[in-house]
Amino acid sequence: MAPPFVFPSNLRDLERDTDGDEEPSLRPQNPVAITALRAADLEEFVKGASFDLSDKELFCIEDQEVFDGIYSVVRDFNCLPPGLKFNIVESLRSNLSVLLPNIDSLSRASMSSPSDATSVTDRIASHRNALKIYSFFLLSIVLTEESSAESCTVAKVTAHGRKKNPVYTWNWEAQRGRIMNLIANSLEADLSLLFGPSGADEQYLSFISKCIFVLWESQNVLKDEDTRNGLGRIVGTIATKHQRISQISASVLHLIHKFDFTVAHLAEAVAAAEKRFGDGSLAISLIREIGRTDPKDYTRDSVGADNVGRFLVELADRLPKLMSTNIGLIIPHFGGESYKIRNALVGVLGKLAAKAFKDVEGNNNARLRSKQAMLEILIERCRDVSAYTRSRVLQVWAELCEENSISIGLWNEVASVASGRLEDKSAIVRKSALQLLITMLQHNPFGPQLKTATFEATLEKYKEKLQGMEPPNPDNDESINDSSLGEVVMGQDESVSDSCAASSQDQNDHDATIVDITNLEQIRALVASLEAGLRFSKCITLLMPTLVQLLASSSASDVENTILLLMRCRQFQIEGSEAALRKMLPLVFSQDKSIYEAVESAFITIYTRNSPNETAKSLLNLVIDCSIGDLAALESLLSALWDYFCFNINGVRPVQSRGALSIICMAAKSSPSILGSHLQDIIDIGFGRWAKEEPLLARTACLALQRLSEEDKKKLINTSNRVFAALHGLIQASHFLIKYEIFATEIVKKSLSSVFSVSRTEDMSNGDQTQNDTFLSSVSPSKLGRFLFVISHIALNHLVYIETSVRKIQKQKRKEDKSESTTQDTHADASKSSEAQGINAELGLGATVDIAIESLAERAEREIVCCSEKNLIGHCGPFLSKLCRNLTLLQKFPELQASAMLALCKLMIIDAEFCEANLQILFTVAESAPSEIVRSNCTIALGDLAVRFPNLLEPWTEYIYARLRDPSGSVRKNAVLVISHLILNDMMKVKGYINEMAVRIEDDDQRISSLAKLFFHELSKKDVRQWEYISYCLSQLTFTEKGLKKLIDNFKMFEHALSEDSVMNHFRSVISKCKKFAKPELKVCIEEFEEKLNKEVGQNSGNSAEEESSDVVDPSADSITVDKENMPESSDNNSIESCQASTTCTVPEDNGAAVHSVQTTRKGVTRSRIKKTRDPVLEDSADSAPKLHGAFFICLKPPSLPPAMDSILTQSPSFHDPELELHKHVVKDCTRTLVCCA
Repeated sequence: MAPPFVFPSNLRDLERDTDGDEEPSLRPQNPVAITALRAADLEEFVKGASFDLSDKELFCIEDQEVFDGIYSVVRDFNCLPPGLKFNIVESLRSNLSVLLPNIDSLSRASMSSPSDATSVTDRIASHRNALKIYSFFLLSIVLTEESSAESCTVAKVTAHGRKKNPVYTWNWEAQRGRIMNLIANSLEADLSLLFGPSGADEQYLSFISKCIFVLWESQNVLKDEDTRNGLGRIVGTIATKHQRISQISASVLHLIHKFDFTVAHLAEAVAAAEKRFGDGSLAISLIREIGRTDPKDYTRDSVGADNVGRFLVELADRLPKLMSTNIGLIIPHFGGESYKIRNALVGVLGKLAAKAFKDVEGNNNARLRSKQAMLEILIERCRDVSAYTRSRVLQVWAELCEENSISIGLWNEVASVASGRLEDKSAIVRKSALQLLITMLQHNPFGPQLKTATFEATLEKYKEKLQGMEPPNPDNDESINDSSLGEVVMGQDESVSDSCAASSQDQNDHDATIVDITNLEQIRALVASLEAGLRFSKCITLLMPTLVQLLASSSASDVENTILLLMRCRQFQIEGSEAALRKMLPLVFSQDKSIYEAVESAFITIYTRNSPNETAKSLLNLVIDCSIGDLAALESLLSALWDYFCFNINGVRPVQSRGALSIICMAAKSSPSILGSHLQDIIDIGFGRWAKEEPLLARTACLALQRLSEEDKKKLINTSNRVFAALHGLIQASHFLIKYEIFATEIVKKSLSSVFSVSRTEDMSNGDQTQNDTFLSSVSPSKLGRFLFVISHIALNHLVYIETSVRKIQKQKRKEDKSESTTQDTHADASKSSEAQGINAELGLGATVDIAIESLAERAEREIVCCSEKNLIGHCGPFLSKLCRNLTLLQKFPELQASAMLALCKLMIIDAEFCEANLQILFTVAESAPSEIVRSNCTIALGDLAVRFPNLLEPWTEYIYARLRDPSGSVRKNAVLVISHLILNDMMKVKGYINEMAVRIEDDDQRISSLAKLFFHELSKKDVRQWEYISYCLSQLTFTEKGLKKLIDNFKMFEHALSEDSVMNHFRSVISKCKKFAKPELKVCIEEFEEKLNKEVGQNSGNSAEEESSDVVDPSADSITVDKENMPESSDNNSIESCQASTTCTVPEDNGAAVHSVQTTRKGVTRSRIKKTRDPVLEDSADSAPKLHGAFFICLKPPSLPPAMDSILTQSPSFHDPELELHKHVVKDCTRTLVCCA
């Protein structure tokens, strides 16, 4: 009989001397060094050992010779080729698999032949020895192969060269899975006969536990399903069947704390053990140990807390009954400081509430009380100190909604909590609250329509029916209603939902529904449900103002989820949702791509995914009442709109025809050819009798003519004189305010000749300072103001024309240069050409053409306002300057001063010399003009001049800041916006006068105060943006030890920027790249740098600073950044809804007209070097027109001076003439169309 086998601590310990052990044990006596064998001898030796295992009986492994041979092979297993590895592993595994059934037969033999006790005892000892030895060698092979596999994986990363095809494929993963399941089978077998009633040998179980927990630490091992299942079975069997719960629990918790990838698999193993053996001792032990842990430990170990929390949630999902009975063990951790544990407990409660709601076994009352207690805790946790926990609670409520686990009685309480969280200071909480409300609308039990009026009407009828059916007992009315609601909560959720849905879907059949429901209890339940539905509808309706505010939030997630919620509200017909969705349209110009895509997706879903006729109707309803900003945001079209425009559909009104043409013009911006086939309809309808009923129809027709293709424009010029006659008549209407845009072309000059004759411009061209009184006595101030506007606007459009022409010439030149470089005949010619080009470039000869173009452009710009015999504008410049300096005269005519200053500013933006000569009068008027409208206009003009001529305006910086002290709130607000735009876009440096801006934080006007705060907030982020770029560049480099030390030494320089996720991610990328090929001396630097980063992250993500705050910006306050609502307003009447302070400004002027600025160059700066920013264009004019950075003249008060019009523009309630407001846009677009057609 062989001596017993004793498990060593590791494989090679078997070779150590026993040193006088009392009991002998099976050890290798004559191991063979197989590494020294030749290949042929090695193969013969291994095959011989495999043959012994296969040919002899199972207990041959006890033979000293066989044992020595197998030990020698296993010891140097890595040296074997794949084929020999397979042979030895397969022999060991097959012998162990055959041995296990023999244990049962041995048990039967011992019972059948008690006389042969000695023989049976020897057989039991041999079986026990064989089981230990086979298990020992197989697990040793697994550990050896896994260790070798990890080292090979590292070697493969750095290895290069030709890949060799192996002769024999060694599928180790399959073998490993079979071995682990075989070990699990051996543990699950009845081993009491082998080891006695006390259970399996402690060394045997300890060795297996040690090996399998080493394998649990390998992520690659756990990826294999068979191996993972085998490991899970072993853990559950040792803990549950063999009663080693405390040891296994400690090892499992160690894995959970240290290795996050084991969490889900360990939870599955624990749950499987409970189901397989019907014993949840292991799960209860783990829950108890987690509950006993000091909460402060979880605060210190945030990673461990995260893993433990995930484990609890996974366990609650798999074992809800067991977790619900032991939830009291971990509930006290709600009082701990670790928000991750609180998040996990919230998730556990959510899982249990959902499972308990579906479970119908057991005591219903006790189950409902437990569930209600869990839900009350969830409600309370919505006010947790941590933003992460508040967010997680709302997410759990959303999951319960999807599981239909929220009763009607609790529905409105949850909705109220979610509504309140929309004003949370943390962006992640607001995001979760919005998503919860979306889910509640989608899964609401009240029906597909949530109109308040519908619920009120239906509820009133059912209340009347209920009063007629129930017995008169007024004392019990309230209790009856409460009990009926309780019945709805407990068991009638589905039936009540069906009843509500039926009543909501068929609003015209209330009586039939009432007749069908005759049961008193059903009526009570339905009334209670309708009351709950009415409260829910009102709750969502009251959210509309808050949702409009969230559309202006600086957090992209707020905007995206608010849009989704508004879409869902519109689907359920919530009052006010349609109007709130209109506020979404200007966001299509957001610089944030996610917001732009959300708006685009919402628009397509709401307005364009129905049938063509339905789409046309919805777009018409949207366009009719849209502002100019909203119109610019709508860029879609359907062919059915032509039927509306041409009055081919019965009942179409002129305003609908105009709306249809507006949408068509949007589509024509990208596809001009769609207008050509209906050109005659545009002329007949747009300038016919319908234009008299709807004046803006003519304006929209002008816009359509501007969007014509080049071919259609030529056709229009050559064939249609009627169009120009109609445009001429619209322009020369003397009783309307004329405001339009002109390009300097021959057709424009002809069309404007009538305007000049009506305005008697020929008298003004000869006027001088001594004739002012006589001239004003013969020309009314209103006509003079109109003339000044026309002259200055023509001058400005001359500038537009010059810059457009220069850009076309430069584009053509680049195209020709490119074509010449690609048409060289031979390689020699090409080399000579390139050599010549290089010489020219060195001598500067290649830039002569560009310099000539620039010189001509500058000369042409100067000639716009120069005083020459044939230049009417040049003669008007000195006159206008003298007029503006005559402050005594202008005080008599304040309206004339507004028009004159507007015209002066337009001429100043064209020419530097004219600007410099008139700067003093501009600042004087900006400071001392009695009209706040004039002061606002001058303040805005200073912003554009600072962009155009920064060197001229630099000495006047102090006076620009002085506008912040103006007594008028409108002027101060415009000054804040102008200065903010100049500083944030690097057009003006922050100087000592910035204290004036700081004072505005305490301004009495809340809008000004909010703008000042936002300015300093944006200013503070400029440094962080720079570090985003720097960190990105660093992440693209390959660092040496010296480079990493530099980063560590200068850590303080960028420590403050690590709070930004993007900066932190870039530095983490640096670490990950360094780790891939790190040498030993580099690893020290990597670990030191990583430790610094982790320490900084820990400080930034502590409970005190864990809130991801993102304040909601009040939409009533203008934003300073490049946004639609950022343009300074010139007067109270001109509500500036959208304007770009950087390149484009658009001012909605009453019912939808917009004028654009022109892009010009700075004095002393090469035209090609001017920074061009891409901003959305809310422009009706030609797409090629360049834009100014500020566009002050757009926001200024219109130049006409009639008292009625002035009253309109100053929002006086005494005067209102809509005809004048409409016609000014018609005139403007008529003149613009003339230019575009030319």
